[in-house]
Amino acid sequence: MLGLVGGWIFIVVDILKLRNRLGLSQAQFGNLFGVHPMTVSKWERGLLKPTSYQVALMTEFEKSARSKEVQDTIGSVLIGAGIAAALFLLLKHSQK
Repeated sequence: MLGLVGGWIFIVVDILKLRNRLGLSQAQFGNLFGVHPMTVSKWERGLLKPTSYQVALMTEFEKSARSKEVQDTIGSVLIGAGIAAALFLLLKHSQK
């Protein structure tokens, strides 16, 4: 589970697991947050911390990633329909 522990200690391993579960490259995952792929790489290695807003989105995305439909379609939605459609899909499924 993604989240904050003790204020600002972020479990960086979960970022990589989440990205892999969604089947996204670092570039695609970065697009969801408006960051460069190198930023995603640094998150995954624990060199940079995501903002609290980004952590909140990742927490919601983690809920969505449990859906087989999301796992199967998020990459193509991101490529075909764009970032807004991918964000909508992820957030819609996080509410289920």
